[in-house]
Amino acid sequence: MLEKVTLSDVLFLDIETVSGEKEYSALSERMQKLWKKKCRIVLRKPVGELLGENEIAETYSNRAGIFAEFGRIVCISVGFWSNRTKEFRTKSFYGDDERLLLEDFCGLLEKHFNDPKEHFLCGHNIKEFDIPYTCRRMVINGLSLPAMLRIEGKKPWELAHFLDTMTVWKFGDFKNYTSLDLLAAVFDIDTPKDDIDGSMVGRVYYQEKDLERIARYCEKDVVTTARVMQRMKGIPILRDDQVANSYL
Repeated sequence: MLEKVTLSDVLFLDIETVSGEKEYSALSERMQKLWKKKCRIVLRKPVGELLGENEIAETYSNRAGIFAEFGRIVCISVGFWSNRTKEFRTKSFYGDDERLLLEDFCGLLEKHFNDPKEHFLCGHNIKEFDIPYTCRRMVINGLSLPAMLRIEGKKPWELAHFLDTMTVWKFGDFKNYTSLDLLAAVFDIDTPKDDIDGSMVGRVYYQEKDLERIARYCEKDVVTTARVMQRMKGIPILRDDQVANSYL
């Protein structure tokens, strides 16, 4: 499969998410009740065992962002090879207005990567996280899904335009999860986690209010994923001087 993929037809992507509200107490009464039910599942607490309010609130702050029903997207970073400049260009959509950044991301897809038969979306664990999360948040925000993300009812072989570096690395093994950081290490690629990691995004967003820092971290993941894909294809990896920001 990979040998047939032309990298200039691939849009690499990564998303960063946070809890929908800064604190559990800011949720509506209805959503608080629903989070309590979700929290029990997250913490694997048996029915009947009491959950403390502090435990519920702390779990919300630390874990709610990974669930599309309780979280939201604050950054989508993408990367692609420019046929004109031969550079790998990165771009981030980020901000407090989730609907706006999703609209901008859809605009990029519709303008430049709009055909599932010709184009590909690539990321690490995108089949289990980035793609479904993004689709759910688009629906919640009342947005129409672009062609590349219209996957409901599709058969597995109709989703070949999703390239997942974690799935490729599994080689049919469904038991293990391999992080992007570990995969980068085994391929001797610089870590993308040299500043923050995913567990810190919520704090950086709500406490430090530093969206640009989150975007830089997200773009590092995109570049690292592209390098991992190059190693999987057996071709030389990107040099730092070949990476540039894009303003499509």
